[in-house]
Parts: sequence; structure tokens; C-alpha cells
Amino acid sequence: MLQAVMTAPGKIEFVQKEICEPGSGQVLIKIMRIGVCGSDIHVYHGKHPFTPYPVVQGHEVSGEVVRTGEGVTEFRTGDKVTIQPQVTCGRCYPCRQGSYHICDGLKVMGFQTEGAASEFFTADGGRVLKLPDGISFDEGAMVEPVAVAVHALGRGGDVSGKKVLVLGGGPIGNLVAQAAKAKGAGAVIITDLSEYRLEIAAKCGIDYCLNSAKADIERAIKEKFGPDKADLILECVGVNATIDQAVSFARKGSDIIAVGVFSEKAGIDMGLVQDRELRIIGTLMYQRCDYLKAMELIKNGGIRLKPLITNHFAFKDYLKAYKFIQQQKSNVMKVMIDVNDQQS
Repeated sequence: MLQAVMTAPGKIEFVQKEICEPGSGQVLIKIMRIGVCGSDIHVYHGKHPFTPYPVVQGHEVSGEVVRTGEGVTEFRTGDKVTIQPQVTCGRCYPCRQGSYHICDGLKVMGFQTEGAASEFFTADGGRVLKLPDGISFDEGAMVEPVAVAVHALGRGGDVSGKKVLVLGGGPIGNLVAQAAKAKGAGAVIITDLSEYRLEIAAKCGIDYCLNSAKADIERAIKEKFGPDKADLILECVGVNATIDQAVSFARKGSDIIAVGVFSEKAGIDMGLVQDRELRIIGTLMYQRCDYLKAMELIKNGGIRLKPLITNHFAFKDYLKAYKFIQQQKSNVMKVMIDVNDQQS
């Protein structure tokens, strides 16, 4: 089988490897789609703080079951599946408390352990989830980022009826905003510098889509949400400018959820955080329940994914996909790698 290996920042080599047959409790999957995410791009640029090279990427994936190992009864040949990419120890304090997604020894496919950027991939059956009928391979590869959004919102409690501000209209920000709407938020504002991303957000049904380079966001928050401003703020970019905005725009006693991946150390006005008794809440990944909720939202139409898919690239054009993202920058949402050619 063919495998894509990022040997150094900006360099991908293709190698031939033997297919790893599934052992006890394992599933052999024919990989169909890989979504390229912001964290992958950090690795491409050599800015991901926890990824060594060489690395096989691929954590937003979908595929088809080829064979199962001994003891696997949940899956059959031909099943459409996705993979939960965490590898955890099961022994540390977070794992013992049920918070395995923040395991002390957490490894993630495509970053600290081998990802699915291969024609075939063998995974432990406990990390494989069957996709509901009607979900395409494209949508299946996007269950992972939808689960990120679902878990992030869960960190802020019940959003029903709440006024939610999402800073950043990239794929994760868009999905956070959509998930907030799907979970009953009263109104959602999303901000970005890119008119293209704001147009996509509008197509996905977000209430208010504001260009932060053109609009007075603080005034707009009061106009759209009223004098009490936002009930919940989610920072989905991972840069100083937007986390500063989050602190600045927050009303006293409110919550800010840091969703964006920061490639550089952030500096915020802790005086405001203290004076306003703000809570800045971290969110990392997800649990199986978040995956199940994500699939439910996709299946019932609560999350619209097709408007987010900007382009497809063949597996052998993996590097071209990164260059396309780099060239287009804010005019890109989600790029898909077609590992095997079937379109469905």
C-alpha cells in the first residue's frame, strides 16, 4: 500500500508499505477521505509544538471496513466508518476519572502516533465508529471537527436560548456556530476578516456574520444581543488579537471558551479577567459521546457540511493541497484528500 510521510516541514514523501492485517479486536479500513485541518497546517509549517518528524498525518478520516480481527462483532465488510484518533493510557488520573480525552500520555493520530494517510489503515475496534446511513465519505471525514465543536460548546453548559459570540469563521468556528444553533442558541454572531468565510457562514444559517475589519464589533454585539451582550464567547482562531477581543467584549462574570489552537504563547489582559471575574475555559478534543452527537447533527441536517468543502485533491497530490491552502489562505474552508477514488 502507499503511505504519505511528512519527513520535515513542507516535505511529503510517498513510500510503499505492507498492509497491516488486523489483529484481535482490530479493524482494517480502506481509507477514502482525509480532511486537512488547522493543526495539520501547523505541522506543515513546523509550528506544531507537540509533533516530531517524520510523521504520518491524517486524523479527520472516513473509510470502508475491509476485514476485521478476532473478537470484532460490531463491524462488517463494507461498513462506512470513521475513527476517533486518540490513543490513551487508561491509567492516569484523567483516564481514571473518565476524562480520557485529556490523558496525561495522550497521543493523537497524525501528530504523536501514526495517522491514516495510507491507502489502508488498521485501528483498534474500540476507536472505530460506524457512520449512519446516508452520511457520505466527505461528511464522515468531518465528524471529527464537528465533535470538536460539540465538545467545546459542552464546556459552556446548556446553550439553549443563549446569545453566543463566535470569534473566527474558519471551519471550526463555523461548526461551533452551527452546533450552537442546532443545540438551541437564541442567536449567534460570527466574526472573521474574510468575506468568503462570512458568506459560507451565512449559507449555513448563522444569524449575524460580521467582518471585524469593517464593523464595530462591540457596538454590533450590543445592537444584536442587547445591553447584556453575549452569554458565551468562543475564540476559534488561536491568535492574540481574537483572545484579546474575547476578553474585551465579555460582560462581567461571563465565560470564554478557548477553542483555537495557539501556535504561539498568548498574552491577555489579566487585569480585565480579574476585574470582571471572567472564566477562560480550555477545550482540547472530545469523547465518544461527542462523536455520536456530531453524527446525529449531521444526519438530521442540524449541521450543513457541503458548503464548507472547498476542494478535493488526489492522494498523490497531498503536498499540492497544502500549497493550495497556503496560496488561498482565507478563501479556503475544508480541503479533502481523496485517498481512494470513490466519490460517495
